[in-house]
Parts: sequence; C-alpha cells; structure tokens
Amino acid sequence: MKLFEFQAKEAFAEQGIPIPAGMVATNREEVLKAVKGTGLPCMIKAQVLRGGRGKAGLIKRALSEAEAVEKAEGLFNSEYNVRKVLVEAAVDIDRELYMAVTYDPVDARAMFIACAEGGVEIEKLAAEHPDTIVTVTVDMDWGLMPHHVRDLTFGLGLEGETAKAVGDVARKLFKVFRDTGAELAEINPLFIVKSGGVIAGDGKLNIDDCVAGGKYPVTREYFDSDTEYEAALEGIPYIPFDGDIALMCGGAGLTTTVYDLVHYAGGSVAAYVEFGGPNYTRARDAMRLCLKKTCKVLLVVTFGTIARADVMATGLVEAIRELKPAMPIVTCIRGTNEEEAFATLRAAGIEPLYETEEAVQRAVAIAAGRNA
Repeated sequence: MKLFEFQAKEAFAEQGIPIPAGMVATNREEVLKAVKGTGLPCMIKAQVLRGGRGKAGLIKRALSEAEAVEKAEGLFNSEYNVRKVLVEAAVDIDRELYMAVTYDPVDARAMFIACAEGGVEIEKLAAEHPDTIVTVTVDMDWGLMPHHVRDLTFGLGLEGETAKAVGDVARKLFKVFRDTGAELAEINPLFIVKSGGVIAGDGKLNIDDCVAGGKYPVTREYFDSDTEYEAALEGIPYIPFDGDIALMCGGAGLTTTVYDLVHYAGGSVAAYVEFGGPNYTRARDAMRLCLKKTCKVLLVVTFGTIARADVMATGLVEAIRELKPAMPIVTCIRGTNEEEAFATLRAAGIEPLYETEEAVQRAVAIAAGRNA
C-alpha cells in the first residue's frame, strides 16, 4: 500500500525526523485555518498517490492567504482527483539531498540509496550519472550499524554538523522502514536548511499489504476509480488501461508475457484482472470487474497446476451465463485437468485454444475488426 505524503510524514515525525509545520485540508475553510497555523509563505501540496507532483504542477507556493486558497481550490478542481492538500510552512533551503531505504531482492538485505542532489530530477540523475548514487546494504538481522551511517554520509561528501544531522535522519528512517513493514521509505528532497539542520521536504512510504491493513485500512481515497477500490476490497488484483482487450490472467509472470504479446501483435489492453492463485475459483468476480471497463474482447489465459484448469473453465462458463458479456471471449486455459476444461468450454459453445500466442492473435484480430 502506498501512503499519502502526510501519512508518511506522520510516521517520520513519530521517530523524530524533522518535518515542516503543516496541516491537511479538504476545503477552503480548512486551508485558511492551516495557513494561519503554518504561517506565510507556505506550500500547497496535492495529496495524490503519484510521483512527479512538482513537474505536474501539483505543488504550489503561496505568499498570501488569498493566494493559498486560490491555489488549493485549483488543485481540488484539477483533473488529478485531489481530495486533500497538505499546507506546509515554506523552508529556507540551502541544498537538497535524496535518501531512501528499500530491499535488495538479490541479497535479501535492506539497501540505503542516497544522492547529494535530490528533488524532481533524481530519476534523470540516476540514469545519466549513476556514479552520483551512494548505496549501502544492511543485514536485517544485525540492523543499521555506525559504519553504515559513516559510509552513507562520507559517500555524500558531508562533514561536521551536517553529516551528524543527516546520519541521525538515516538511523530514524531505517527505524521507520523496519517498524512499519515498509517496502520503501523515501525522503526526496531532504532539505539542508540555511539556519542549520535538516528537514524532510517530502516523504514516500510503501507498506507491505500484509502489514498495512491494521493501521491503514483500505478506503476510496487511495484509488483513482470505484472499480479499483472495489477490486481492492475483493482482494483481486486489478489494473486499468486504455486499450481494447480485457485480460483475465493467472499470475504476474504469465500476465506480463501476455501483455507483451498483445502489444507486439498490435493490440492494446483495456484492463487486467488476476484469475489465478487464490482467485482461480472466482471467475464471476473477476469477469464482473473486467466488464466494468469498456472493451471489445475478453481474453482469458491461464496455466494452473494447483489452480485447476477444469475448475477455472467451469467457473468461467457459469460467469458467462450469469453476466452475459456482450463481447467475444477467447480462451487458453491450460494445466491440471485441462481435457475436462476443454470439454466444458466446448459444451458451452466456446472454442478452447491450446497456444497462448494463437489466443492473443485472435483477440487482437477481433479487437481490430478483422476476421479471427
């Protein structure tokens, strides 16, 4: 689960990481109250779950109460589905750093990533000048040690009180990462302020879904659409796109392959719904989510061992009878008891295909209006 900036900063503050004075507002009156509390100048920051907010114009500077209200209302009325803004005191910045903790999937260790230049261009900087990125790996059994902090601050070229302050933030950020069950804890930028010390200018915290539910229950504000929210409540992975072919696929690896095959064949994906793993008996729920996105064809591709092909085929036929989809359906359901699956599909008037590539090409042809 991705948290909003204000939630990440709340977690930072609980561990003693300095953050700007700020308040969350949802309307004009709350914005005015927040500005009186934080003072001027202030920053008006849209609370949306996306990166690049600065480049997208979702972070504004205001010099007066009237300007703060005007810019907040502009964000509320924007195309980005902004329901909350964070009103923060502006910071007198000397320089910006980048700091994050995530997991190294190869070594199964925590990994600090830092750079002496933070801000909106960090991705470009990492791609074009990877030598500027400092990485330090940490064994989770031993935890963050003093030499890790020294390696980090030395690699950033910091000295004296600034090195001490950044090192203190590193220790506290690691504690946030560990204690919240995070997959990513990021401060970008970490401000070095002219008056001395450091302040977390922005915060990102991605919590493992298995951990997040207790403190951060799933609510509508985390999602761009009602369908995405509904899928999350159902526990079914769902990703909307803007194409013509809806996918019911089993497993992320197979789905990625099918997505690529659709693209290579000249097609486009309308939505993906997980129809495998723990959801292989939920054909009706998966299809219902698929049908909420406008599409020209429904493509079902699975390969199951424990997730039996015959069970998926039976569920699919029952879902078709109940939901009565208007678009053609192309299937390639393989795996355990697949012969029984093929018989079930044929009895329902659906031609089962044996090859994923053939199924993809047929779906793309149908979507394009060609004879399949």
